[in-house]
Amino acid sequence: MIAGTVAEYARSILDHLPRGRVWPRDPDSTVATTARGLAPTFQRLDARALTLLKDAFPASAYELLPEWEASLGLPDPCSGPAPTVQLRRAQVVARLTANGGQAIPYFIEVAAALGYDISIEEFAPARAGTLRAGDPLYGEDWAHTWRVHAPAVTVTYFTAGISTAGEPLAAWDNRSLECTLSRIRPAHTILQFAYGS
Repeated sequence: MIAGTVAEYARSILDHLPRGRVWPRDPDSTVATTARGLAPTFQRLDARALTLLKDAFPASAYELLPEWEASLGLPDPCSGPAPTVQLRRAQVVARLTANGGQAIPYFIEVAAALGYDISIEEFAPARAGTLRAGDPLYGEDWAHTWRVHAPAVTVTYFTAGISTAGEPLAAWDNRSLECTLSRIRPAHTILQFAYGS
């Protein structure tokens, strides 16, 4: 039974009892009084079981969010001093779905899991025969440089059913994006960020 009213639980308890003279159903009987006494416990247990199902998935977890974070080594410095529940969930999902890689789609997916819409630009050193008039003259270091383009400000809005009491109605922050991508970038690369472009 999906969590209903206490009266529905009491009725369900009585409906599941055997029939006969020793199992009276009238409202003043000891059996009916016992059923009404047990009903709130069954209702509470069913509601908690439904909450547990919701918490079993990191994208909707609330009470088990600290356990998800602990198993993944979160929160990390990228989340800042007081991350919202939305950001904490996003970090858990990003950490669980991040399978590693050095390709552009991988970094775009990690950013998207954190709630950022980005594009990535790669560079190449200047080579004779491939340059045209007006092309930039990049040196050898540019072979290992990539630039993340993101909106000037990424806003995370308070969302009913996801956010919790005490969280701001909106949060403007790109710190988590920079920190996370800097942490997972290939060690030999140079990472740049360009906002608003």
